Amino acid sequence: MVTTDRTTTQIRVVEMAGIDKQFPGVFANQNIHFDLREGEIHALLGENGAGKTTLMNILCGLYEPDAGEIRLFGAPVRFRSPREAIAAGIGMVHQHFMLVERFTVAENIILGQTDQAILREPPAQLHRRLQALADHYGLKINPAVPVWQLSVGEQQRVEILKALYRQAKVLILDEPTAVLTPQEADELIVTLQTLAAQGTAIVFISHKLREVMSVCHRVTVLRDGQTVGTVVTQDCTEQQLAEMMVGREVNLRRQLSSAHSKPHSAQPALELQHLHVLSDRHLSAIQNLNLAVYPGEIVGIAGVDGNGQRELEEAIIGLRPSQQGNIRVQGKLAHIPSDRYSMGLLTDFSVAENLVLKDVNQPPFSWRGFLRPPAILSHAIALVQQFLIRTPSVKTRVGKLSGGNAQKVIFARELTRAHQVILAAQPSRGLDIGATEFVHAQLLACRDAGAGILLISTELDEILSLSDRIAVLYEGQILEIVPTAQADVNQLGLRMAGKQTGKQREMP
Repeated sequence: MVTTDRTTTQIRVVEMAGIDKQFPGVFANQNIHFDLREGEIHALLGENGAGKTTLMNILCGLYEPDAGEIRLFGAPVRFRSPREAIAAGIGMVHQHFMLVERFTVAENIILGQTDQAILREPPAQLHRRLQALADHYGLKINPAVPVWQLSVGEQQRVEILKALYRQAKVLILDEPTAVLTPQEADELIVTLQTLAAQGTAIVFISHKLREVMSVCHRVTVLRDGQTVGTVVTQDCTEQQLAEMMVGREVNLRRQLSSAHSKPHSAQPALELQHLHVLSDRHLSAIQNLNLAVYPGEIVGIAGVDGNGQRELEEAIIGLRPSQQGNIRVQGKLAHIPSDRYSMGLLTDFSVAENLVLKDVNQPPFSWRGFLRPPAILSHAIALVQQFLIRTPSVKTRVGKLSGGNAQKVIFARELTRAHQVILAAQPSRGLDIGATEFVHAQLLACRDAGAGILLISTELDEILSLSDRIAVLYEGQILEIVPTAQADVNQLGLRMAGKQTGKQREMP
């Protein structure tokens, strides 16, 4: 990880004092204090639902505070729309992207511009300008491609490029490295350090404490909608930050999964044979992929987003046809989707309704074609307690929950149904330390109970912590499969980028 110069100026670009924001049944921010200095990279930490995103949404004009004051370069401001915040020099890269899927990358970047010269610029010329900007910051993206054809990682790059294009004085990044390899994350960090050295004030929201300690000058921690404190990174440890976030002792030591040298069963729980799958653009996304997952083991798929993970996931669950090859599942399949909102939940439905989506026509939730609300509600209450889902009520719309609690709803629904195989795609994406601990514990418990688990993740720490074996996926092909005990982070990162690292190791 790249280290940073920890010196900062004393010029306060942003001051937020006494910020309150309440939603029905939820006090998201309560008397929050936060300040950001010129040339500073300032981390904002907290569990999911702690109020981080709400606070930054207030700063970028998506919400107005119920109380409190915001100052920009010492002058009081009150943004009533994102347009006003952008005009003042504030840009935000949201965790859940603010993109129009049918528009191209270039169209999304210039969306909202009123400069007639930009709007009349020939598309080819605009594409060249944006491509040059993207290349300058090492952001691999094609300006002419519609956003709906991009992977999650590529869409994140569009959001970063959009903010850089608008020359923001304040840049807010929500989990910016979540889908990057260690090498790509280091490159992004160098970019952020360059921007900070030029005077840009940066808010860095991340759950990766090592990353925060390496790149950020100061850290502000929120818990339950309130400010716990602000500390200088040089004066604290990862452990102290974690305990400030959750209010209890946290075990941060990475423990390797107790890998099985030989699976207990000779019969795979999930088997992929000579699999070929096409992308949305009818290009080869998965090529001659062979993989077996046995009962009682976790096989991790490591790779950068955009190398066939989404297509592989959709092919296994039947949402995308395979052009060639076989997919064999022994028993019932539980699915933890990579995009919890578009594939796993109905955001306008309640928590209770989402918990019975796959069994709503089965007893005890229905009888002779009629729903039985008492059975649905009692089932939901039990699962909310069992899976520690924070929600004002089981009748609350699931779209109102934090990302971590929304993920727990999916886990509760999928893992309490009969299953022998689990497909877990990006299960901890965007989750805080506490939620990640919970998710990992659930997967390990299922493995120990005999389930075969295919884990698709761009988080190497997650892959290393959970997997018994690791398969590296690059451009739709598995480059190698290694036992976790023999895996090396740097070598895996290079293989994820398609680089040769010596003798290729494969296992059946």
